[in-house]
Amino acid sequence: GSRTYLLDQSGDKYYMFQLLNKEFTFDVDVSNLPCGLNGALYFVEMPEDGGLSFPGNEAGPEYGTGYCDAQCPHDIKFINGEANMEDWEPSPTDPNAGVGHYGACCQEMDIWEANSEASAYTLHPCDINGQKRCEGTECGDNKSGDRYNGICDKDGCDFHSFRLGNKQFFGPGSNFEVDSTKPMTVVTQFITSDGTDNGELVEVRRIYVQNGKVIQNSFTDVNGIDSADSITADMCTQSKTAFNDIDDFSKKGGMKVMGESLGRGHVLVMSLWDDHEAHMLWLDSNYPLDRDPSEPGVARGNCPTDSGDPADVENSVPNSNVVFSKIRIGTIGSTYPH
Repeated sequence: GSRTYLLDQSGDKYYMFQLLNKEFTFDVDVSNLPCGLNGALYFVEMPEDGGLSFPGNEAGPEYGTGYCDAQCPHDIKFINGEANMEDWEPSPTDPNAGVGHYGACCQEMDIWEANSEASAYTLHPCDINGQKRCEGTECGDNKSGDRYNGICDKDGCDFHSFRLGNKQFFGPGSNFEVDSTKPMTVVTQFITSDGTDNGELVEVRRIYVQNGKVIQNSFTDVNGIDSADSITADMCTQSKTAFNDIDDFSKKGGMKVMGESLGRGHVLVMSLWDDHEAHMLWLDSNYPLDRDPSEPGVARGNCPTDSGDPADVENSVPNSNVVFSKIRIGTIGSTYPH
């Protein structure tokens, strides 16, 4: 899918969000997003000037250059002012995409990855400050078996209500606490150790508002994870162990490093995409497919495991959409009615 970025008032730079000790809130309607789609709203530590400082880049933020994220994507066509054409291999399934020699890495704070079946928020720290053009092992490519040898934590630490044991919290219909068939307000709070904008990030909290009612986030309900309704260092470490996942999050510096990145300023990105690699099963179905769905952390949603193939999705639900609105940021507790 394509991405949309927020520019500052001049139109020449990206708007840089400072999220520490703040609350970030938006309204969203995911009712027209079936299995296999992801209406994403997130932050990345991409350069404010969109890479205009590199010779060869005369486009900049006005044209959406400078993108990077914690997956170190190789499908970015221009990185650091140069075409990513070396070793370019067109995608066998996507006529608009392919992979080049280089990737574009930076830290990523996924506020919202969701469809009508599932939602998650995820922290992805990296071993770098700002954006970096990667090559080889440092990109952490799945293809070369280097996923956990790269400079970014590709798995991240996520809060996904279904995966963390509450299967009735988010979904389509009035039997869910948050009904994805109706618009909702999503509040995310970035709590620091000392309650200042310069403190260390220690917790990322989530609150929903729907039909005028404030809905507190779900609590974890998994053996080995202390009851928690937010992302903290302990919750991340415990969930990695409980889910038998590699703890790349702690290895890459965890909450502390993510907080330092947020302190340098992040750019807001909004996108709607389908997934040529994993069919979005990591968000809304059972994943990975070679593990038993009864194992903790494998089941993530009610979508069938054969759903999410982009060819099917684009053919059967071409008019899918997501609506983001009323984007706001303020002091903790100031951006929603309560």
